[in-house]
Formats: sequence, structure tokens, C-alpha cells
Amino acid sequence: MIPNVLSIAGSDPSGGAGIQADLKAISANGAFAMAAVTALTAQNTQGVRGIQLVPPEFVHSQIKAIFDDIRVDAIKIGMIANAEIAQAVADALTGFHIPVVLDPVMIAKGGAPLLQPSAVAVVRDTLLPIATVLTPNLPEAAHILGATEATTRDAMEAQGRALCALGPEAVLMKGGHLKGSTSPDCMIILDDITWLDGARVSTRNTHGTGCTLSSALAAQLAKTGDIPSAVAAAKAYVSMAIAHADQLDVGSGHGPTHHFGTLNISATEQ
Repeated sequence: MIPNVLSIAGSDPSGGAGIQADLKAISANGAFAMAAVTALTAQNTQGVRGIQLVPPEFVHSQIKAIFDDIRVDAIKIGMIANAEIAQAVADALTGFHIPVVLDPVMIAKGGAPLLQPSAVAVVRDTLLPIATVLTPNLPEAAHILGATEATTRDAMEAQGRALCALGPEAVLMKGGHLKGSTSPDCMIILDDITWLDGARVSTRNTHGTGCTLSSALAAQLAKTGDIPSAVAAAKAYVSMAIAHADQLDVGSGHGPTHHFGTLNISATEQ
């Protein structure tokens, strides 16, 4: 049976991040992708130019419409934008016991804020407790905790444990911001800590990697229900998408990853 995965996130018209990346990543990982939109953005590979938020009650209505008709096997939550939308999402998911991957999107790659400061507490208090896996990068983890950004593996472990204490079943600390030849991620499940190291790929085309990872993880959780194997499969998928990113020619800034890189479809075959 093909699982159904719902992404609750913002739209990126350039296709590299947000809902557009989520739909591609979920599909590439063998699930049927659905989407409830929280925000519209005007952006490209060079940055975000504007944001138009969807009214919270309509975000709630989108989610309810899905659950009233369709079996949902996993959920990915991305861009929430403000406290009211965070609360609407939490209310819409009340009573459902489905794997939830929470990607706490706060700042775009170009530096534009994607989560209002007043919303951090609501996300922490209402969404972290329902998350199966929380997937913050190092700046996001520090922001949620009100701490300084981790610069060592020991600090990553400590902050991951602190985030686990806020309710998620597991935390995947993404270590791409650490210096070094590898990109180390730290997975914390209760008292168990696992390090997943990956080779860094020399490319500037990394737009939407966080969206892609969390969506792939949601699809893998829907398929297996096992956090460690789902995390490993999602990290391998993102590494593939980054490795094939330079096959694309999209924009002049931080281009997208290649979600279907292993298909190797040439122009002559199209």
C-alpha cells in the first residue's frame, strides 16, 4: 500500500524549497504527497522578496478537509510563520496519532525571517510535544532553546537532549553549520545518541535541503514506522539530491537540489 503524506508548509514559487520541494521529495520516496499551504512567498534562488500569510482558519480548514476524506499516514510541518497559524495547526491535529516530522523553519537561506519571534514559544509549547521527529539546524535549535549556537559535537548533543525534553520522541540535529570536511547529524532518541556523518558536496545549490530532508523522513516513517531506518534513508536521499544538484540550471543564486537525480533523464529522452 502506498502511504499518504501531508505537508503543512509555505510555498516557494521557484520550486526549490517549501511545498514544492516537499511534494517532490515525498513522491521520490514512494509516497503520495498532499499539501496544506500556510504562506505564499515571492522568492527565487537569490532570496525572499515578500510573504503573504494564509489566514489561520483557512489553514485549519485545509487540514480538516484532508482528514475528513483521506487516510493520512504521516505529516511534515514546515513553515508556520506566526503564532496564530501554529495554534491552528496544533488544533487541527488534536486527537490524531500519526507520525509527525517538525522542521522548525525560521530563517531562509538568504537571511529573511520566516517565523515571527512571538511564534517561537507557541511552536515550542504546542507543536514540539506532538512531534515524532524534530529536525532543527544549529541556529534553529539555539533559537528554540534561547541558547548560543552549538559549535561542537558535545554542544550539539547537549542541545539535542534539551530539545528532546520538550516533547519530541526524537531529535535530528543537523550539523551542516559545523566546520569540517563532513556534515555530521546527531540523532537523539531518549538516551540513545547516534551520529550520522556524510561527505560534504562542493556546490552552492543547496536551496531547500531542510525541507527535502524532513519530507523524505516523513515519507520513510509512513512506510516503515522505524525512526532510525527512516532517518538513515532520508539522509541518504538528501545526499543524493545534493550530489546531483549541479545537473540542474535553475537561477543565479543558491539553486535547488535535484530531487529526482537518480532518474538520469536526458534531454533527448524527454
